[in-house]
Amino acid sequence: MSLIPVIIDCDPGVDDAVALFLAFASPELDIRAITTVGGNVPADKTARNGRLLRHLAGRGSRPPVHAGAARPLHRHLDIADHFHGIDGLGTLEPFEPENPLAEGTSAQAIVHHVMTSEPGTITLAVTGPMTNVALALRQEPAVAGRLKRIVAMGGSRTEGGNITASAEYNIWADPEAAHEVLTAAVEVVMMGLDVTHQVRTPDAVIETIRAIGSPAASACAAMLDYGQYTARKWAEGQEGPMHDPCVIAYILKPELFELRACAIQVETVSELTRGHTQVEFRVPAEQARHHWGVRADRDGVFDLIVQSLRRTA
Repeated sequence: MSLIPVIIDCDPGVDDAVALFLAFASPELDIRAITTVGGNVPADKTARNGRLLRHLAGRGSRPPVHAGAARPLHRHLDIADHFHGIDGLGTLEPFEPENPLAEGTSAQAIVHHVMTSEPGTITLAVTGPMTNVALALRQEPAVAGRLKRIVAMGGSRTEGGNITASAEYNIWADPEAAHEVLTAAVEVVMMGLDVTHQVRTPDAVIETIRAIGSPAASACAAMLDYGQYTARKWAEGQEGPMHDPCVIAYILKPELFELRACAIQVETVSELTRGHTQVEFRVPAEQARHHWGVRADRDGVFDLIVQSLRRTA
């Protein structure tokens, strides 16, 4: 089996946790590094959570976890603990894992792995603010041309925003970083709210995952439970959307999603529309570097998560 080399840049985060459990349980992926960033909770907590989730997945010290940017490029950090809990993992009791952080920052790790791998092989999965990615591109602009693609969760077009009327959190948190990434010469597949709101968690799926009984599956069920709680608390419906798992699901099974070629721009000037993603479909498909998720097979995504977690039993 030919493995898919990936770096996962994240800010765990309840739905980041589900995405990581899916990735850890998928033998198709060659995870070169987990790089964390301040976002859903502060950077010290996202770095700990990355190692904690790796421990629950039974992965020891591999892949390495690197700590990244503590704040956006030009702004202060606005966390989203009202959606993810004070420690970022819902009701899961945090602990300090025995395996330490790897040396080097997240941006340095991205540069190292991309520049020492065959060009066009590494996929960068991004499930948090794009600060680390922008810093890596600043450090070594050649990273853009050597990546296979970036698959990111962020933005919104038809669904409206989840932080403001038009802005999704990951883009809103560091719009300047998103702008730098989206103007770089690299293919970007964006899983925005238009598609992730189609992947809402049925209660029956949570019970199926809980019944698997492994530490990873039990923790994943707890994350999904918390997603239901916050969806109901914030009047977003009875089923919580699982945004970040769509990134890993697309990398594993792109046929679960429908994309449209486009050009994406990010608002960085107006505070009223800060982080708004302008998604323009009126571009020649052969010239488009960006692709926007428009449709997801919800049942297929959750089947993938369940089948992957069954390997952990």
